[in-house]
Amino acid sequence: MTDAALADTLREAGLKVTEPRVAVLSALTDIPHSDADTIFGAVLPSLPGTSLQAVYGVLAALTTAGLLRKIEPAGSSALYERRIGDNHHHLVCTECGAVRDVDCVVGQAPCLTPSEAGGFTVHTAEVNFWGVCPDCQSALKQKSAD
Repeated sequence: MTDAALADTLREAGLKVTEPRVAVLSALTDIPHSDADTIFGAVLPSLPGTSLQAVYGVLAALTTAGLLRKIEPAGSSALYERRIGDNHHHLVCTECGAVRDVDCVVGQAPCLTPSEAGGFTVHTAEVNFWGVCPDCQSALKQKSAD
């Protein structure tokens, strides 16, 4: 996605277009499911004067505006992605922490309906599937063969 398209995305969300906001959106286009430190490392070459705190501020603003989704798998730092509005879920590797998207398993959003909603109107169900990714499976097989 071009910087101009990212700027339009910010304007459409009612946000001021700034270099840090464009840089963070661009980084998350290329590296979804990233934490703030990873995003900071990705934007630092183009914004050498930025700080980790500034990146956290941008992430908060973009999340509040609905342009990012924040996910928090157990035992992990908060991760951010640009895929929003479709109630997808995640696969998380218990070995390396890799995260992959998985579409809604069945039915319409939310994919899961609680047996008792306690008066809540449910609009989202977050599910994390935990397992071992193909790369780690291969590494574990190799390790056990040695």
